[in-house]
Amino acid sequence: MNTEKGIIRKAAQVGLKQVDEKDLAKINQMALRTLTAEEVFVFKLAMCDNEIDRTHEAFTAKTLTQLAALYVGRTIIADHERSTHNQCARIFDTEVISAAGQTGIGETYSQLVAHCYMLRNPGTEAMIADIEGGIKKEVSVGCRIGAAVCSVCGTDNVKTWCDHIPGKDYDGEKCHFLLEGAKDAYEVSFVAVPAQPRAGVIKAYGAQPPAGTDEPDPETEKNEELAERQLELNLAAAFLSSTDV
Repeated sequence: MNTEKGIIRKAAQVGLKQVDEKDLAKINQMALRTLTAEEVFVFKLAMCDNEIDRTHEAFTAKTLTQLAALYVGRTIIADHERSTHNQCARIFDTEVISAAGQTGIGETYSQLVAHCYMLRNPGTEAMIADIEGGIKKEVSVGCRIGAAVCSVCGTDNVKTWCDHIPGKDYDGEKCHFLLEGAKDAYEVSFVAVPAQPRAGVIKAYGAQPPAGTDEPDPETEKNEELAERQLELNLAAAFLSSTDV
């Protein structure tokens, strides 16, 4: 369970990117001296989308656009260790990419992609090699949203707790939560295992949950494994279609 109350965490995917003059101009807006293309390593992250995910949550397209603005300039760390010595890269640009198809919340499929850079020096050689070699490719992103709206009853669980469990069926309707109104964007972190809560685990979006509601449901957890596989395939297909060749 996410113990940082109200913080939403999602898994992201890493891909390589060739730096161009437009990228370099944006990078140098953040640097204190002019950097050359040879001095930087650039990559991108497929951060999140507006499809219902394996935790039965979905950002709206509007929320993705809000997050895109908030993530510009944010730092990238490792293992969620929030310290200055642990900073390894920075987001210099973001974009929301739309693709054919409709999501489970009735919107055109959209994906938030972040463009990131790190310096090429002896201290980053190993990490760059790991990224290029596909060793370090799991990332966890964290943000705070203004509302988590239940699809069954319409309750905003940031303000008031409802007893509907994401992923459970209620009168033939599978419950999911709409994540609306991005408030802040925190760290992006390289991790060994993405910080993604298990389905059936009650998350504290903001309102206080009742006692004794944080145990995972075995049946939902089993179904989650299948949903997870499909989500990963969908994300990979959308991400690869937007990757520079």
